[in-house]
This record gives sequence, C-alpha cells and structure tokens, in this order.
Amino acid sequence: VTGANSSSGLVIVEVYDLDAAATMTSRLTNVSVLGSAGLGADVLTLGLSVQGSGKRTFLVRGIGPKLTSFNVSNTLSDPRLEIFDSNSRSVLDNDNWGAAAFVNEQVLAAGAVGAFDLDVGGRDAATLSLLDPGNYTVQVKGADGGTGTALVEVYDVP
Repeated sequence: VTGANSSSGLVIVEVYDLDAAATMTSRLTNVSVLGSAGLGADVLTLGLSVQGSGKRTFLVRGIGPKLTSFNVSNTLSDPRLEIFDSNSRSVLDNDNWGAAAFVNEQVLAAGAVGAFDLDVGGRDAATLSLLDPGNYTVQVKGADGGTGTALVEVYDVP
C-alpha cells in the first residue's frame, strides 16, 4: 500500500478467509507487515483474529537487525514484541528471541512454516504462542526506545 502522490499516513489492510466449510479447505498460514516502528502511536501493530475451537500455535516474530541481511536500511536495532488480547491485557512478550521459552521448538516451527532463520544471539524478538480463539494485537517497538524499520510476522504452526 502506498499513498497517492507520495502522501503518507496510517493504513489498514484486512485479509479474510471466507471458507466457512467444516473442512476448512483454505487456511491463511502467514501474515506480515514491514513498517516503521517507533513509540506511542508509532508502534508497529498487526491485528490477528483466531477462529475455530481450541487453542492454536503461532510463531510470532518482531524482526529488526536480521533485516540488514535483506538489504533493508535503518532497521530497529532491538525490537520488543508484545501480544495483547481483546481486553488490552498483555498475554506474551519477548525482547531477544534466544531468551524465549521453547527456543528449540521455535527453531523447528520456523523451519516447518518456511520462515527465515534468526541469528544466534541476535536481538530480534520471537515467541511461540498458544492462543485461544479471539482477537489479538501484536506490537513491535524499540526495547531501548529506539526507532527504525521492523517486520512483524505471524505464522500459523501446523
């Protein structure tokens, strides 16, 4: 999405899976947003609606430093990832992915969904999330108050 005549501002892009069949023949497996991450109203935000019954596993990542290997400049040097439920309660957060619980499972999940590898000891943020059906908000901001380009990703892990 780009602004007409080089204009800028906030934008919402929505994607819906309308297959209501019991077999769920289609399935959205990944959504990601690349943008500027700052503080306050400038936090990089992605909305997620989990449907169905029972908990589902998601790999949720806030990428900054790793983006330099994809020739992205001005990256967020130390992203912090936080997931909020529909009541604005923080349900999960991570600063450095290697310090998260279940790191080995996280690496396996990344391979299973086709996500690029994160650097060992890197400052990118990531977590495996077991979420109930409901609406969530994923936010990425600078852990150190910094700003820069970041990528927020959510993968549905089979």
